[in-house]
Amino acid sequence: MYDAIVIGARCAGSPTAMLLSRKGYRVLLVDKATFPSDIMSTHYIHQPGVAQLKRWGLLNKVRASNCPPILQFTFGVGDCVLTGLAPPAGDVTEGYCPRRTVLDKILVDAAVEAGAELREGFLVQELLGDRDRVTGIRGRPKGGMPVTEQARIVIGADGLHSFLARSVQPPTYRERPTIQFGYYSYWSGVPLGGVEIYVRDYRAALIFPTNDGLACVVAARAIAGFHEFRSDIEGNYLKTLALAAPGLAERVRSGKREERFVGTADLPNFFRKPYGPGWALVGDAGYHKDPSGGYGITDAFRDAELLAGAIDEGFSGHRSLDQALAEYEQQRNNVAMPIYEMTCQAATFAPPSLEEMQLFTALRGNQAETNRFLGTLAGTVPISEFFAPENIQRIIDGRKPE
Repeated sequence: MYDAIVIGARCAGSPTAMLLSRKGYRVLLVDKATFPSDIMSTHYIHQPGVAQLKRWGLLNKVRASNCPPILQFTFGVGDCVLTGLAPPAGDVTEGYCPRRTVLDKILVDAAVEAGAELREGFLVQELLGDRDRVTGIRGRPKGGMPVTEQARIVIGADGLHSFLARSVQPPTYRERPTIQFGYYSYWSGVPLGGVEIYVRDYRAALIFPTNDGLACVVAARAIAGFHEFRSDIEGNYLKTLALAAPGLAERVRSGKREERFVGTADLPNFFRKPYGPGWALVGDAGYHKDPSGGYGITDAFRDAELLAGAIDEGFSGHRSLDQALAEYEQQRNNVAMPIYEMTCQAATFAPPSLEEMQLFTALRGNQAETNRFLGTLAGTVPISEFFAPENIQRIIDGRKPE
């Protein structure tokens, strides 16, 4: 009998298992993959996520992986380009963009070091239940016989198409259809200047420095162009870069593509109720949004910490587990909703409005406010505070804060 079974051992599941294990609970962590292994991802970790890695004692392992710190962020809309760095999260100023082969292995190892039992190559086939309550799982290790395991709670950290979510069918809310699609690959020999995002005419180009001197380069477009794009992925990828960011496209052409193209249009936006009798959801399994803002890993870290804390409160008797999990959902939503709405709006890659252009033009000569604007993208400056009408007008008018 385990205290918790966590399905999915990547950036939501392994931290959840690690944190629960550190609190003394008996945790089983399972994943159909083996580690290290890759998965489609934007890779980026904003400063709040980096601060959590530091708090967990894992940041030095990311730093030692030959992943460069990111200390510059460039955001371009049309011909207006802003460059700066978001305000820090505590004392953490830098972001990172580690390969998932690197990051997920660090997280899995940390969970095991904390005491979690790991079963790789394990396929969950069925949820077990008693009187409408989830009580465990039935699954099969690769090449092995089916096994049954019981737990006080089963946690789905198994992504967008979560097996647990499909099984318990929780309510879904704030749903939005897919807004854009994207393809990326890894390039060597491309001059790098931190993270760069350029948006122009329903297209976007993004570049992130990652491990071993490589650059992850993304080309994205509004969803209407998906089938046309797939008719010539490489040609349309390069064309999209050239239209969205000519300078970046030239740098990419001077480099060498080192890996295949990876992409998808399976990018729905939604919140799921993340808990019920004997089960909980964390990471993309409970809340999924367009990846253009690169929030997935940072949000998964945050929610893993919130969920582990809620389960501990319930299991230790400080409050009922149901009350603690309800607060987990509320805390998640309080932070995630503003980012979700901003992301869904930005993911259209639509030309900026007149007021937006007035703001961007005013920001070009104001480094302090440019950094605060970038902080809304990083999660270190409250969106509601920066985009309050009176604050926007103050910036456009060139007035200093009172």
